[in-house]
Order: sequence, then C-alpha cells, then structure tokens
Amino acid sequence: MKIGVLLPESKTTRYEQFDKPLLEARIKELAPNAQIDYYNANQDATLQQTQVDTALTKGNQVLVLDAVDAKSIQASVQKAHDAGVKVVAYDRLAQGPVDSYVSFDNNKVGQLQGEALVAAIGDKASAGKIIMINGSPTDPNAAQFKAGAHSAIDGKLTIGKEYDTPNWDPNNANQEAAAGITAIGAPNVVGVYSANDGMAAGISTALKAANLSVPLTGQDAQLDAVQRILIDTQTMSIYKPYKPETDIAGAMAVQLAQGKTLGKDLVPTTVTSGSGQTVPANLITPIVLVKDNIKSTVVADGLYTVAQICTPDYAAACTAAGLQ
Repeated sequence: MKIGVLLPESKTTRYEQFDKPLLEARIKELAPNAQIDYYNANQDATLQQTQVDTALTKGNQVLVLDAVDAKSIQASVQKAHDAGVKVVAYDRLAQGPVDSYVSFDNNKVGQLQGEALVAAIGDKASAGKIIMINGSPTDPNAAQFKAGAHSAIDGKLTIGKEYDTPNWDPNNANQEAAAGITAIGAPNVVGVYSANDGMAAGISTALKAANLSVPLTGQDAQLDAVQRILIDTQTMSIYKPYKPETDIAGAMAVQLAQGKTLGKDLVPTTVTSGSGQTVPANLITPIVLVKDNIKSTVVADGLYTVAQICTPDYAAACTAAGLQ
C-alpha cells in the first residue's frame, strides 16, 4: 500500500507539528506495512502540482491532499482520477473528482469567531468600527470562514476596512491591520476579526504599535495564540482537534487503498465542491478556545503541556487562569 500525504505549507505550525505525524501514525496503525510519501508545498501551488505528478510516478494509490489552491489543483486531481488514484481532500475541499473530504464545519468556525467578537466588543460597538482580515482568496475554507463571520457580525458591528490576505501571510496581515488603523483612526477601532492565529500574531503587533487594546479573534489554537489569550492580547481562538481529523483521513485513505467503499461512519454527509462535484464528507464540530477552557481542551488533549504554555513571561497569567 502506497499513500501520498500532500500538505500545503509550514508557516502555520500545525502542519509539521501535528497533521503530518498524526496522519502518518494513523495510517501505520491501520496498515503497518504502508509506504507513506510526504510532501509539503511551502504555499506554492505550482510546486504542489509537481508533487502530485511525483506521487503518481511513485505509484501512490491514494493521495491525502490539502490543497494550496483548491481551483488550480483541479487538473492534478483529474489526472489522479484518470490514473485510478483516489484523492482524499484533507482540511480544504479541492476542486475536481475527489473521492472524500474531511474538515471542520468552516462556516461554523467563522460564525463562532464573529459571535465571540460581537460579545467581546459589547456596548462599545456603536463607538467605532472593526477591521476584518480574512484568509487567502485561493483557499475555499477562507471564503467559508468569511461568510460565517459575516453572518454573525453584519448588523451588529460596523466594518471600517476589510482585507483578503494572500497566502495567510502574517506580514501581510500586519500591514493590513496597520493600514486599517490609519484609515479608520486608532481611537475609532473597537476590534479586529482575524481569520487565524498566524495572522493574529502580525495583527497584534500592529495593535501594540498603535497602542490599541481591543478584541482580536483567531483560529488554530497555536501555542503563541494560547499565550496571547492568557494575557488578553487575543480574545479567543478556534480549537480544531487535529487527531479526530487525522484519524478520519487516515481511515479514509487506507480503506480507499484497499478498494473499499467508504461507509456512513466515515462519510455521514456530502458537500459540493467549487467545481460542482458532490463529495462524500465528514465535517467535525470546532471548539471555541478562551482563557477558561485552555486546561480542559488543548492541555487535556495533550496538544501542549502546561510547561510549554507557562514560560516565565506567562507565569503570572497562568497562575491567575488556574493552569499552575
């Protein structure tokens, strides 16, 4: 059995730190003799297309694919399909004839972020405007996060400036936040929607430079975001437990490599891709991460230890939050 794992980038810490080892462990658990070929595209859509070609040349029977660009990868997905190779769309729904999809309910992610921002701003909503900094325009998840966030924010908060951020780049997000603060005027900024934690890191730097302390959202439960939540420079994140996602993806890959049809336990629902295909899917419910549930979520699940979170700079905040 030969399975290719193709992940999109390494700027976001999750892929190398969690997705890769967990996916590999799950596949080996179910198929100890499986050969796993790993590729990281470093946010380069063209490179990922080349990596798909390499995987096909190597004889990979299934590709677990997290697309850099869901649209441009369509031709590669079609090439795999034509060669009889199954494609599991992982975390992002690639276009083309993919065989299954596992991710989180992305619209719900955005909705939860938006609701958290509305609640955190509270009665200050009428006093100013927010900045919205969305994810990459080539990522279909980003469009769903954005739609979900708007469903919670529209009519409750006034959006002063809104940006889509190529490649989810924290540096771009920092510059967008700084430009938004300048355009709106620092005293009039009452909050910032950030689609993920990587961008929130850049945004928090821009807020600090403008001497602003306002609610800021995030996603992915990155370690630095957990620490920012503890010291109140980030309001919340979205915790998407990686193990359930990797467990499902690994099971899909092994069963497809064995020539099996996926059952309702693995694909209880369907989604429609950007290219119009109806795809069997499994959508996992995300969790809102705030100061009060750090211990019962990311610590209890073994994502981080208390020692990793509570470095000297955060020791006092950890004590106040009951982490140590």
